[in-house]
Amino acid sequence: EAGEPADECVIGMTQINQPAAFFTQMNEGAQEAADEAGCELQIANANNDAAKQNSDIENFVSQGVTGLIVVAIDVNGVLPAVEQATQAGIRSVAIDAELEEGAVDTFVGVDNEAAGTEAGQWVVDEGLADGASYGVVDARSSFIQNQREDSFRATVDENGASFTQAVDGENVQEQAATAAQALVTAQPDLDFVYTTGEPATVGAVAALDPQGDTKVIGWDLTAEVIAGLDSGLVTAVVQQDPKQEGVEAVNELAAILDGDEPQGFI
Repeated sequence: EAGEPADECVIGMTQINQPAAFFTQMNEGAQEAADEAGCELQIANANNDAAKQNSDIENFVSQGVTGLIVVAIDVNGVLPAVEQATQAGIRSVAIDAELEEGAVDTFVGVDNEAAGTEAGQWVVDEGLADGASYGVVDARSSFIQNQREDSFRATVDENGASFTQAVDGENVQEQAATAAQALVTAQPDLDFVYTTGEPATVGAVAALDPQGDTKVIGWDLTAEVIAGLDSGLVTAVVQQDPKQEGVEAVNELAAILDGDEPQGFI
């Protein structure tokens, strides 16, 4: 019955991949919160495969989890499986990538489009856009990284920057480093490279010469990126708090299962 406390809290979490520290930190936060709340947490790694993510959710439904956390690769492709979970009475929270209205109880994350615009506006305000030539290391399969790219590019382009090309880092550091290397080889005179997520940012830092003229502006701090800030290679980073996102998602599900009204957006 609605409003009655749940007897059990079993949460299935579908995660995008394991190598990225952004996702492992999110998992750590979720695990800590689950331990504290007395919830069982099961994490399925989709390994950048949208089809596997759907079947992972379907498996959670057939196992009878009480809560679902979705870190979506493809925000539209994941909807049928999420709908199946909802019909089975499973409460759900999305982290990082927002699903269409009503698909889940609550979304935990940043406004990716607005943050991309903000990063672009920083470039403009610093006087780095007008006359600058730039490239992008992105992740084509990631809906939210495409949002971050589109809003950033629109902002700097209308203020005099020239876009050369984008390369797909596939949300994996090794691929992103190779893609960034190919980008700077093809475009040796770039003023900056914009990177749309942690693997892309780490990959670009690995590929670029700290003493060179090409700077990195991107998303998500790691030890390598902090070293890039120290060396002057990285000039600006949009930083999220993935661990806290994991904590908030589990706490929200535990509260909903206890009969609280969903917050909708955290």
